[in-house]
Amino acid sequence: MAIIENTIATGSAGFQGNRDGMLALIARMRGLEERTRKASAAAKDRFHKRGQLLPRERVALVLDPGSPFLELSTLAGYMFDVPDADKSVPGGGLVAGIGFVSGIRCMVSANDAGIDAGALQPYGLDKTLRVQELALENKLPYVQLVESAGANLLRYRVEDFVRGGNIFRNLARLSAAGLPGVPVTHGSSTAGGAYQAGLSDHLGMVRGSPTAFRGAPPQPKHAPGDIPPSQGPGRAAHTHDD
Repeated sequence: MAIIENTIATGSAGFQGNRDGMLALIARMRGLEERTRKASAAAKDRFHKRGQLLPRERVALVLDPGSPFLELSTLAGYMFDVPDADKSVPGGGLVAGIGFVSGIRCMVSANDAGIDAGALQPYGLDKTLRVQELALENKLPYVQLVESAGANLLRYRVEDFVRGGNIFRNLARLSAAGLPGVPVTHGSSTAGGAYQAGLSDHLGMVRGSPTAFRGAPPQPKHAPGDIPPSQGPGRAAHTHDD
């Protein structure tokens, strides 16, 4: 067997320049990730006043203590929310990654409700579809922490609604493959946020806080001009079960 000799000159100026350049890019990426965490954490007082946890606090409690968590697609949607490098908050409004839950390696996804009430952004859609595909390809149970205002209608296109249906198709595909979908609803969940819970294998709901709406009450008011009643078919079920 031929021996492959290392010809990299680690002491060369070229190597050092490449290393410094790569470390600078990594530092920039970590800075953007920290910007997203701070944007979500800014809602801490409001969440805690309501007796709720921040999304990342909830993810930390779901994961086994001390176990690794490989967060994915942290730069999704960078400069597509706002075209300003100094103001853009990447991540697509979603925290997602691979971690251990009760000793089982799982795909864990959480709406970042500290940012735009967890509304699904266009690149949050791509991120969701990608982590679902990874869960299916790698045979990972799919754990969702759900609190979402549905799609961000100010930034959503008709094409995104068409593609968005793949989220629910993928939940069915995961179930058919024997990979359980396990959502935990812990806040208000509208439209797609509610469908995720309805189309999964097992459902957990935090006592006293979740609601599930097919559409928020202002939507029928602005669309056909109807004002939905406080009770009845136009209003979603309100649950208090664990």
